[in-house]
Amino acid sequence: MAPTLSGFLMSSSTAWALCVLVLVVEPHFAYSSSRGSFVLNKGLVSTPTDGICASSVTIYGYKCQELQVTTQDGYILSLQRIPEGRYGGGDHVGKKQPVLIQHGILVDGMTWLLNPPEQDLPLILADNGFDVWIANTRGTRFSRRHTSLDPINPRFWNWSWDELVTFDLPAVFDFIYSQTGQKVDYVGHSLGTLIALASFSEGRLVDKVKSAAMLSPIAYLSHMNTALGVIAAKAFLGEITTLFGLAEFDPKGLSVTNFLKSLCDNPGVDCYDLLSALTGKNCCLNSSTVDLFLMNEPQATSTKTLVHLAQTVRDRVLERYNYGRPDYNLLHYGEFFPPVYNLSNIPHDLPLFLSYGGQDALSDPRDVGLLLDALKFHDVDKLTVQFVNDYGHADFIMGVNAKDIVYRSVVSFFKHHI
Repeated sequence: MAPTLSGFLMSSSTAWALCVLVLVVEPHFAYSSSRGSFVLNKGLVSTPTDGICASSVTIYGYKCQELQVTTQDGYILSLQRIPEGRYGGGDHVGKKQPVLIQHGILVDGMTWLLNPPEQDLPLILADNGFDVWIANTRGTRFSRRHTSLDPINPRFWNWSWDELVTFDLPAVFDFIYSQTGQKVDYVGHSLGTLIALASFSEGRLVDKVKSAAMLSPIAYLSHMNTALGVIAAKAFLGEITTLFGLAEFDPKGLSVTNFLKSLCDNPGVDCYDLLSALTGKNCCLNSSTVDLFLMNEPQATSTKTLVHLAQTVRDRVLERYNYGRPDYNLLHYGEFFPPVYNLSNIPHDLPLFLSYGGQDALSDPRDVGLLLDALKFHDVDKLTVQFVNDYGHADFIMGVNAKDIVYRSVVSFFKHHI
């Protein structure tokens, strides 16, 4: 049992955020799944000096570039590019179809590269002829720079996932488009699906995106109702804002650690059995991968982002950050209530692939049903839906059989819409 891992798996909600952080400081025991037969020969922890390419890509014979993108509001984001498969394919990378892969909250691009290379989605896509780009959102270990602000300055952390919609994704898409001259395929997991769906609903990126694959898609969180999840969401709407303000939510910081430990004292909350309780049962994780995850994650984010996610749980609607008072909202939005992200505005002819699991307690099948209802007018031949009955939240990222069950379908989907 690996309670620390459960936090990573909750990347779609505030409950996820709290759980990963609470349990980072708790004892770690071997996860119950089989350790497998492969030898762990990765670069272990990816440091700012080494980078993701050196630790997890080039060691397997792939080309990989470490790049940087600056957003309109000054954040300098890390971006990795794998221009071709392991066995080459020529230097004409511009003719390869670019695909951007976006992680969820409190983790970074490293989470796509924790299994052996033949099981990792970025490397599978590269071997299938794609020009692969891996995003790392602001605040994570490789994206902690700004043109004028330092991470020790609270202003560096004054953003929610709205800014990922408004600034981070457009900056990365624009950069890839400028480098390749081609529209971009997109893969997101959990929060990575939420920010893309929100972007598409506002008409952002639609001139540069070719198609999009959403793994464990998040738009609504109405059915996320586990004991710690409810307590966590209430905490982030209450004392958390006065405890941390709008600054960094650092999983390894003492104040955050103490706060999160206190949540485990609530009746009915078992912090040593969160994997199934909070994420649903994950069928197909390898303990070696779990160990590697624990060496690299979790990552910091802004407290404001977690408050925003808690609002999504509470209000059961997908909308911009709520400043809590009508006059504050009026100041920011010109109206008393935050604007809603209307997912029915997503272009009906944008090819979408949605893959969700029957055991996922975060991207609950009922909430995915609400998302599908919002897409009910989507062109029938442009919407592909995959349901994997045994899959939980983390299986889409780290499942040992995801390459056969999910990734093969993703590759086929992209190639079908070339």
